[in-house]
Amino acid sequence: MNYGPGFGDHMFGLGLPAVGGLFLLVLAWSLLWKGLALWRASQRGEKIWFIAFLLINTAGILEIVYLFFITGAKLSDFTMSEHKHHESKN
Repeated sequence: MNYGPGFGDHMFGLGLPAVGGLFLLVLAWSLLWKGLALWRASQRGEKIWFIAFLLINTAGILEIVYLFFITGAKLSDFTMSEHKHHESKN
């Protein structure tokens, strides 16, 4: 049974199953950066940034700009190094 565009065998009715996979990849990418930016903005008490990240979807671009250029974060700030892991157990 055909329910119209976007329903059926192919994602969004485009006839390209890969589009669904691409959509999920972009969604995961965006959620990762949004989560990190929301967490950092809340830790720094920056309500305006927090609200902006909550309401604006930019596929992670605004979040990356905020994290690395505005707050000066490094990628290592978001990974569990052996030293950080050891400190968190104490």
